[in-house]
Amino acid sequence: MAGERYTQEFKIAAVQQITQEGHSIPDVARRLGITTKSLYNWRARYGDNAPEYQANQAQEGELKRLKAELKRVTQERDTLKEAAVFFANESKKNTRS
Repeated sequence: MAGERYTQEFKIAAVQQITQEGHSIPDVARRLGITTKSLYNWRARYGDNAPEYQANQAQEGELKRLKAELKRVTQERDTLKEAAVFFANESKKNTRS
């Protein structure tokens, strides 16, 4: 079943079998034909720790956005520094006549 997508309802139902009905993750995974890794991930996303998981995901997204913005701003700064050096040298050339 590699690459198969599951609906959110399916994932929540699988997690409920673990959190509410007390079944083990390997047992549920075997019965549903999915990997235990998927169930651990789904439990983090839809289980009792869901608010913490979602807050963590939001923080990771914000961190990724800020890193990309820092990279862009750093590149712009470096380009402006190079331009300033270039124009300063050009200005010196023109005043030495």
